[in-house]
Amino acid sequence: MRTYDFSPLYRSAIGFDRLAQLAETALRTEQPSYPPYNIELVSEDKYRISMAVAGFSRDELDVETEKNTLKIIGKKATEPGERTFLHRGIAARDFEQRFQLADHVKVVAASFENGLLNIELEREIPEAHKPRKILIDGGESLPLIRGEAA
Repeated sequence: MRTYDFSPLYRSAIGFDRLAQLAETALRTEQPSYPPYNIELVSEDKYRISMAVAGFSRDELDVETEKNTLKIIGKKATEPGERTFLHRGIAARDFEQRFQLADHVKVVAASFENGLLNIELEREIPEAHKPRKILIDGGESLPLIRGEAA
């Protein structure tokens, strides 16, 4: 397994500790492969996660967000009686899948159709973070802070 030294990043960049922590976590942990999913870039600020959840009903799935984490949980309801399978190729086990969301990425919708759970995400950049033009020596510019003369 490879290890990376992020100390040069800490020496020259301020506020990127979360990014380095995410990279370290991604290198250390193995992502579960069940259930299979796609992450799609729909447009510049819109994303879609499609997860194949064959065998699950809408009531057995939960989608939650907390801070910058999206959590998808599937819990199979217990079936009355025992079934005998000659071949079992459809996995119907419980799962919990987590995704780290970037700042300002919000879940806007979730739908379930034909065994696919689709989660729509959108990056909503606040007005304060959007680029703006500052006029030099004129017009409407940001208010200046004036100090008192000594």
